[in-house]
Amino acid sequence: MATRRSTTVSRFIAAPPERIYRAFLDADAVATWLPPGSMRGIVHAFEGREGGAFSMSLVYPDNETSQPGKTSDKTDRFEGRFARLVPDERIVWATAFESDDDSFAGEMTVSTTLSPVNGGTDVTMVCDDIPAGIRLEDNEEGCRLTLGNLSAFVGG
Repeated sequence: MATRRSTTVSRFIAAPPERIYRAFLDADAVATWLPPGSMRGIVHAFEGREGGAFSMSLVYPDNETSQPGKTSDKTDRFEGRFARLVPDERIVWATAFESDDDSFAGEMTVSTTLSPVNGGTDVTMVCDDIPAGIRLEDNEEGCRLTLGNLSAFVGG
């Protein structure tokens, strides 16, 4: 039996849960805040509703040499669905990378919880069933960068 691989990253964002929740349901917003670091996002399909599907690519900059892409040399393409939506409280994405490498295969679940606190929202992102080819520390760092982007995007 395989060991379940998970990470948890949290960040306070000085914005209300409603604003953060809306940023998860808008394709243009997700393309802006989701890509970690210097990557850029391209949304191919997006249905921002429970059960809705999405498809997206994260593209590494041309000068990036330390991380190979999962789908191609410079791209991580993934598909997913909104598995669960609780307005202003919780977003659950089930995602799978497109890759010829079996170590990146399988469905990863990303559960984001929005907890209102004085002056903003505690945002916690839990990634479960991380494929074996993804280093846990890389997943954590990517989530930290993404939450930083989300904070900047929503004005927090």
